[in-house]
Amino acid sequence: MGRIHIDLFTTLDGVAQAPGGPEEDPTDDFAFGGWQAPLIDEVVGEQIDSGMDGMDALLLGRRTYDIFAAYWPHQGGGIADLFNRLPKYVASRQSPQLEWKGSTLLGADTVAGLRELREKHQNIHVIGSLDFVQTLFAERLFDQLNLWVYPILLGTGKKVFADGVVPTSLRLIEPVVASPKGAVMQRYALVEGTPDVGNMAEIDQA
Repeated sequence: MGRIHIDLFTTLDGVAQAPGGPEEDPTDDFAFGGWQAPLIDEVVGEQIDSGMDGMDALLLGRRTYDIFAAYWPHQGGGIADLFNRLPKYVASRQSPQLEWKGSTLLGADTVAGLRELREKHQNIHVIGSLDFVQTLFAERLFDQLNLWVYPILLGTGKKVFADGVVPTSLRLIEPVVASPKGAVMQRYALVEGTPDVGNMAEIDQA
């Protein structure tokens, strides 16, 4: 059974809207599109590259797909070669024209579609696609969350964990690493069940 990885970049206050550029997602007149660019460094680049080892499919929301499809087919080497070669699946309620080679519409039944993908592929990565990711969080339809947290506060913008996230436990699966510019990479695995609770007073007395 294949695994679904979610790869996201977020500010310290949880904003993950339009990290890559001003035109990526200007919804609600978001003024900070491209906030990630000044904070990228060699360590983050190496972390991103290493996280793609074993990736054998891309799963994208419609907006992210359109951005990728307009850019990566015209690039070469490294990530471009990987993305252009991989099968790409698009989650959309509409019926868009998917002109990027190797692209397929996921279908209206998300749960059934993801089950089929897990039978076909070992490591499926969802990159960005923040609106679609909310569905994955709400339905617990992911296996690993790869989160890069950057040392800035934006106040407004779409959040990683928007309203509707269900109570979920995660397990840190490797040491947290900070880059020279302060980006902190955190990799988590989904844990079955809901978060435990306790009484701090009882812990203090133990």
